[in-house]
Amino acid sequence: MNLTSRRLGVLGHLAVGLWIVGAAAALVWILQEREEARTITYGVSFSVPYAEEIGIDWKAAYRAMLDDLGVRHVRLSAYWNTIEPQRDRYDWSDLDYQIREAAARDADIILAVGRRLPRWPECHAPAWAQEMEWEAQKDEILEYMTDVIERYRNEPAIVYWQVENEPFLKVFGREACGKLDEVFLREQIALVRALDSRPVLLTDGGNFGLWMGAYRFGDAFGTSMYLYFWRPDIGAFRTILPPAYYRIKANLMEMAFGVKPVILTELSLEPWLAAHINDVPLQEQIARMSIAHVEEIIAYARASTFDRQYLWGIEWWYYMRERGQTEYWELVRPLFVAQ
Repeated sequence: MNLTSRRLGVLGHLAVGLWIVGAAAALVWILQEREEARTITYGVSFSVPYAEEIGIDWKAAYRAMLDDLGVRHVRLSAYWNTIEPQRDRYDWSDLDYQIREAAARDADIILAVGRRLPRWPECHAPAWAQEMEWEAQKDEILEYMTDVIERYRNEPAIVYWQVENEPFLKVFGREACGKLDEVFLREQIALVRALDSRPVLLTDGGNFGLWMGAYRFGDAFGTSMYLYFWRPDIGAFRTILPPAYYRIKANLMEMAFGVKPVILTELSLEPWLAAHINDVPLQEQIARMSIAHVEEIIAYARASTFDRQYLWGIEWWYYMRERGQTEYWELVRPLFVAQ
């Protein structure tokens, strides 16, 4: 092969490479196009165990969320270890209170049921159930889920049953939850649908989740969104993912499995800490999640085009307000007042 032929071959390969790159870029550009939400409906995820863990009066915080901020869209969790701390002995008082107070203000509710629910350690099985073999524990989970749904299925404030939380996400929760039992997850979903007609919501991680399983199995899909993280080996860091990443994933899911409601169920607006919050100086907490960070995250989420967004961190905002740092509480207020 002479020199001219070699050059033509190189140019040919280069042309093909450039065509592939151009086609890929065009495809990404097309997939990231998604209609911007004209209005965004904001809600809040609230966790009684976490509020108690950080030492705030959870009822006072919950009422302030509803009455002072004016929150009217709430995601709550029916924690198994709280509801059935002893086998066949139930305590509904905390969840009854949350649902009653929200309903009294015409707020709507996403109620999460299952073993794996929001907040660390991800899976919240009572101590007595953790001692059981998995096959026996599954029967107890279904029994508890049945009791929860039968108790609240006549409550019109509930608009979604969320089954488990991010069950397909492998990055977190494996230590407490073990490997996903997909057959059992489908059984849980079937149980909820048999007990009530309201839609089932499934969730997956936004940064690391693949979305396919949760999107396919649910009537609606929810995702988390984190911009700022912390790891012991590298410390604090920010995601490199742009808002278009979420638009592309949502469009791909719609193309593959049809159009469904897509909700941002966990928009993190609290600091990612390496120790218990009460052991971390206030200034370090502020450095990890400053007002500038909060504003940046809200703007980032707006660019993702989700029209329904549940903020994550209400317990911490109240914790900060109790310590004279009211700026977080006041910053999010306009999001709810506008509604």
